[in-house]
Amino acid sequence: MIEKTYRTMFLSDVHLGTPDSQAAMLVEFLREHRAETIYLVGDIIDCWRMKRKGFYWPQAHNDVVQKLLRQARKGTRIIYIPGNHDEMLRHYQGIHFGGIEVRERAIHETADGKRLLIVHGDEFDMVVLNHRWLAHLGDMAYGCAMWANKWHNRMRQLLRLPYWSFSRWAKSKVKRAVSFMSDFEAVLAEEARKEGADGVVCGHIHHAANEMHDGVRYINTGDWVESCTAAVEHPDGRIEIIDWSKKIAERMRRPKAVAQAGSIAPAHRNEAA
Repeated sequence: MIEKTYRTMFLSDVHLGTPDSQAAMLVEFLREHRAETIYLVGDIIDCWRMKRKGFYWPQAHNDVVQKLLRQARKGTRIIYIPGNHDEMLRHYQGIHFGGIEVRERAIHETADGKRLLIVHGDEFDMVVLNHRWLAHLGDMAYGCAMWANKWHNRMRQLLRLPYWSFSRWAKSKVKRAVSFMSDFEAVLAEEARKEGADGVVCGHIHHAANEMHDGVRYINTGDWVESCTAAVEHPDGRIEIIDWSKKIAERMRRPKAVAQAGSIAPAHRNEAA
């Protein structure tokens, strides 16, 4: 059942091909949300990890691809902007795969006339640009953190607690990470200004945001590894970040609230009697 239809949807950093990808949650999200246009803003497939660790492709990852291809066949325009983890696709810009168009970057015009630059963002990351070996090392360390995060959340599942990302929490607390994100946002906003755009939509740093930087709108779609977030454009041009993991957590809490209300109601009736 479709919950909402948007004018545009922006997804990034799904990292299909890795055990860390929350592909099953993305499939559920795509079942309930549709858009006239979908931008895949890089790192949808993690070629780095598959090259290093070997092929990994469970059914949920296949379901994501099939879901997107099905939407393309039904008329949804899908534009794929490759990132650093799926950079091999940059050699195929301008090519269509099953109705999905590959482009290096794009300009999107919102319903209210705002121009948004769409880029993954890795091309503005100095570590990726100048020290690729360090970027790969960081990716390995990130994989270890995600392994720990996975087992932590399995325990939370057993306790019937919602998904919680340690990495996401750490990024918001560690000063160096906060400083890096702030610099990244400023550089991307400046690039949008150079392109004559009113804003920028990117991914790469796995931290969702929708805010202004010196008159330029900075939108980061987040990811489908740690936070499970997407950016959407409403029919009036308004941009919103949807935190899908938070919505799922709210749904998990709802039955408990209903059960508690049901257990209290009979007591009230007895008192009234």
